[in-house]
Amino acid sequence: MKHPFFILLIVIATSSVAMAQTAQGIGIKAGLNYNANGDYFESISSNAENPDRNVGYHIGLFGKIGEDLYFKPELVYTSTKSDYRDDTFSMQKLDAPLLVGIKVFGPISVFGGPSLQYILDTEFEGVNVDDIENDFSVGLNFGIGLNFNKLGIDLRYERGFSDNEATFINRNIVNTQSRLDTRPDQLILSLSLIL
Repeated sequence: MKHPFFILLIVIATSSVAMAQTAQGIGIKAGLNYNANGDYFESISSNAENPDRNVGYHIGLFGKIGEDLYFKPELVYTSTKSDYRDDTFSMQKLDAPLLVGIKVFGPISVFGGPSLQYILDTEFEGVNVDDIENDFSVGLNFGIGLNFNKLGIDLRYERGFSDNEATFINRNIVNTQSRLDTRPDQLILSLSLIL
């Protein structure tokens, strides 16, 4: 499954760059993620005293085609952390959101679309989590953006479509096997710059 995903990412990135050169442009983006696995709002309330436990980051490239109605494919490296039973679960992944947006008023636009996700690595408090059901999954991104010429800022919500769990062995409790929901559920704040 790994090879078809990488081929798809290369096709998306290449076509995005080629199309963006003829339209509005290509750019870079980076920002912060507030992540949870499983129930998002339960995670927020349980981390009220220490909210930075679930903060991650992302950095990537995008293409933007069109003005009032636009297509914005992205290729983003994302590192997330989330609290799970007072321990930290971290995940690194490649995301390829395929977003369609519309300008609603002045610099404000709304957007949404599917996000292809490939999990690169996972770790649970020093224990590598090897048995993830699916390295490849599909999610949904939707949000709102402000665009001022070449500079943009957006806030979006991401949710995985399908259940995806990881199995790990807890060696502290006599080799107990546990399962962890690895489906992404996060708020993403990004700054972007069209080059």
